[in-house]
Amino acid sequence: MPRPTVFIAALLLLCGNASGADHPCAIPPSPGELTRIGDLIYRNECNRQPQCLVDWNPGEDFPSLGIGHFIWYPEGVEPRFTESFPLLVQHLNQQRVTLPRWLDQLKPLTAPWPDRATFLQQRDSKPVLALQAFLARHTDAQTAFLLQRLQQALPDLMQQVPSAERPGLQRKLTQLCDSWLGWYSLIDYVNFKGEGLNPSEAYAGKGWGLKQVLIRMNGGNAHSAHERFADAAAAVLTQRARLSGRSIEQEVWLPGWLKRIDSYRGPPADTTSR
Repeated sequence: MPRPTVFIAALLLLCGNASGADHPCAIPPSPGELTRIGDLIYRNECNRQPQCLVDWNPGEDFPSLGIGHFIWYPEGVEPRFTESFPLLVQHLNQQRVTLPRWLDQLKPLTAPWPDRATFLQQRDSKPVLALQAFLARHTDAQTAFLLQRLQQALPDLMQQVPSAERPGLQRKLTQLCDSWLGWYSLIDYVNFKGEGLNPSEAYAGKGWGLKQVLIRMNGGNAHSAHERFADAAAAVLTQRARLSGRSIEQEVWLPGWLKRIDSYRGPPADTTSR
């Protein structure tokens, strides 16, 4: 198996070539920066605890997997949010990463647990533990997938914005991608709350993805870009919680969301590069 830094460098080259140079952020962060970003995302989602890599949160109708808590729907569940775990599996296959046998043989590729109660009964089973160990071994590949998701979304995002607003949006993205902290903010937010391109991901017609945050973000200099992005993200998510009409979003989820957004202003003191 290639060393992590070499593996990430190869994937970054592929991401850069695939994304082209027709939008901001086409040149990816360095391998070391991407490893640092992945570690922060792992901290955000799981506090770096491997058992969290295969989980099912209360109040949700799907499990979440990996450092990005990628959504995986059971059969028959209406996909309200963008499903990302099958896309990760596809990415890993393309990179010739050997999957756990049961996952590789799973047809169709839907979550094998019909509900949270069933999952909790099986969370210490051999298949679940094997999947946890697999995801813990391949954090770098998951981070590269997150970068790829962001870069592939940006051209579509720019096209969905009125032409008169595109130069301002491009300036904001250029400023954010001028530092690893800006890259972290973008990659984490897309993984965390989506691109903002799916019309079904909205309450009362108001979305909460990256597009909505960038539109709401105030102008300014590059030095303050990640601060302004954090301010806009906090406002968008506060609006989402209010419009949801669900007490769990306003009372339980929103405080955690805002704490996560605060990390865009500067990394936690205990964050280290691996």
